Amino acid sequence: MQLIVNYPDKLPDALQESAEQFEHEAKMAMAAKLYELKRISSGTAALLVGMERVAFLLSLQHYGVNVIDLSDEDLQSDFSNA
Repeated sequence: MQLIVNYPDKLPDALQESAEQFEHEAKMAMAAKLYELKRISSGTAALLVGMERVAFLLSLQHYGVNVIDLSDEDLQSDFSNA
């Protein structure tokens, strides 16, 4: 499948990026948000962007997305079971 997003020709220039850089960033932002919303796994998100899973996880910080997002109860349970 393919998703086509139309954007103004001058948008990458306005962001001081090449078209390729802008398109990669747009894919990364979409994948990061879907991962953050727990709609897709990190592996699927990495495939969307065309990068290794670990590289995707390490790049999430640039989008304000936590790699591990545990609730207080889950964190306490993990500590209790350790």
